[in-house]
Amino acid sequence: MATKEECLSALEKLSDNMAGADGAVRKAAELDRSLSCHITDLDITFTGRLKGGRIEVLDTLQGPPRDKAQIRLAMTGDDLVALVNGELNFAKAWGSGRVRLEAGLFDLFRLRSLL
Repeated sequence: MATKEECLSALEKLSDNMAGADGAVRKAAELDRSLSCHITDLDITFTGRLKGGRIEVLDTLQGPPRDKAQIRLAMTGDDLVALVNGELNFAKAWGSGRVRLEAGLFDLFRLRSLL
């Protein structure tokens, strides 16, 4: 099971990957939205913002998200690490329910190029 530190490191790596991207991926990452990522097996939530092509983690909370972020992710820590390392296909994980992504329709269309 991935640790809290490994999950935070995975989010930082994802942020670095998005910041260095070009084209449609870069454009999608330039949204300015509140973000939460609930790590279900650790029962912690990282909260922050997707802003300027980066993920800014502002807080770590025990339990599920307290406020409804504009972009909400939920998955196990192992799945987060596997996604960021390219070992788990997001579309398949999302389709099977291993990963949950909730956002407004406009944001989902913009985010699809990241996935």
